[in-house]
Amino acid sequence: METRTLPGKIFNDPIWGPIKMNPVCVKIIDTPEFQRLRFIKQLGGCSFVYPGACHTRFEHSIGTCYLAGLLVRTLKANMSTDPEYKNINEDISIDEKDILCVEIAGLCHDLGTCHGAFSHLFDLMFIPRINRKSKWKHEEASIQMLDRIFDQNMHDLQECAEIYGLDLQKNSKHRQFIKDLIKGKKDRKQKDAKKDFLYEIVANEENKIDVDKWDYFSRDCHMLGLKHDFQIMRSIMLARVIKYKRGHRISFPKKAGLL
Repeated sequence: METRTLPGKIFNDPIWGPIKMNPVCVKIIDTPEFQRLRFIKQLGGCSFVYPGACHTRFEHSIGTCYLAGLLVRTLKANMSTDPEYKNINEDISIDEKDILCVEIAGLCHDLGTCHGAFSHLFDLMFIPRINRKSKWKHEEASIQMLDRIFDQNMHDLQECAEIYGLDLQKNSKHRQFIKDLIKGKKDRKQKDAKKDFLYEIVANEENKIDVDKWDYFSRDCHMLGLKHDFQIMRSIMLARVIKYKRGHRISFPKKAGLL
């Protein structure tokens, strides 16, 4: 039986170079909800001081998607080739559906951000001042926006997603998994100890080391004309999954160059 595949799309990113996107991700990118990110500056009003800081949430989201896929694929490769981790990783696995879910989460993690002025200052300072009882976070808006994309484009998206083994329909496990990856480990609804390390890739609440920050550290410094010594690719190459208490964590050796 011949396996169906669809052509992806290559984005030429100024930070990471040519990025090939999965067709499911391309369909999400082509929606009006995602395209609005082209008009939201990554650093808000910083461009008044640093004229080069005109990059947007659009390219940051694509970069985060790329790094998320690269990290999870590297973790999978390290599990199968590194004998030191053979016994540790016997009870966990990463499949292609996991990888695509992580990529979609990275792509859509900022869908709901910047509804007001000055980027995160709006949800961190303005909203709490006008409504002290509010616990609203931009991740919640991202999930609501993602649900809207899925619901309004279900036929087209699901037809494409099925080719890669995903079910994006309402209340499906893959759809909930993607939303949990955006929210992070503490707020997730699905509890699977064998997959818990995947929740540290896009939104790491354990130590804040995640691909979202990796992209904006590199992208912001580049656009501001500032230098940084953070070795992202080296860190990804040295990343490992280790047992931690009753679950698993992503570990970076000291020599990874995180600082």
